[in-house]
Amino acid sequence: MAKGFGGMPPGGMNNLMKQAQKMQKQMAQMQEELKSKTIESSSGGGAVKVVINGEHMIESLTIDETVLDDVEMLQDLVMTAINEGMRQMDEMVNNQMSKLTGGMGLPPGLF
Repeated sequence: MAKGFGGMPPGGMNNLMKQAQKMQKQMAQMQEELKSKTIESSSGGGAVKVVINGEHMIESLTIDETVLDDVEMLQDLVMTAINEGMRQMDEMVNNQMSKLTGGMGLPPGLF
């Protein structure tokens, strides 16, 4: 029986390349879909709200006027809301990627 490249059966490399191209296309499509997704996060019981999109850009930031008197607290609330929103967006992206690459044994964060 003929052996292909690296012990792969003949045509194995072509199949592997086709699968890689298919996955690349699916990833590009998923990245486009993620751009339109948003996450809303808040802190201070809703005193600060932030909306972050799939490109990790802040789309909106809302601050309740009741927290304007304390600058340090306001800074903490803004950072907390943004950091939590970024964490949630990363989690959503990772979940979507794991659906695409599930079972392939790829290292986390590769894509």
